[in-house]
Amino acid sequence: QVQLVESGGGLVQAGGSLRLSCAASGRTFSPSSMGWFRQASGKEREFVASITWSGSFTYYSDFVKGRFTISRDNKSTVYLQMDSLKPEDTAVYYCAVNYQRWPPPRLPHDVEYWGQGTQVTVSS
Repeated sequence: QVQLVESGGGLVQAGGSLRLSCAASGRTFSPSSMGWFRQASGKEREFVASITWSGSFTYYSDFVKGRFTISRDNKSTVYLQMDSLKPEDTAVYYCAVNYQRWPPPRLPHDVEYWGQGTQVTVSS
């Protein structure tokens, strides 16, 4: 049974930083890709960033490029460093993990496993 444990959300002022983490367990092999989506109140879930198994390739949505950085360490833990946060970044952030599917997901229906979500609130 795959388990994803997220941490790192919270309340921060505009211009501040937060770091999210997500640890995957339950499989004997590493995920093919890991990433993050977010869902603001009343809106659809949207892609934020993803990283491949090797860590060699990263993908970002246009609205976070240059502000957010995705990384992974032991192949089963992924991080999202969020800098220069804006009020419009307020959302529940979900870890997204794929073991079988390729390429890394850009749409919610392409995600195999979801984390429980962590709230990020940016005050103006």
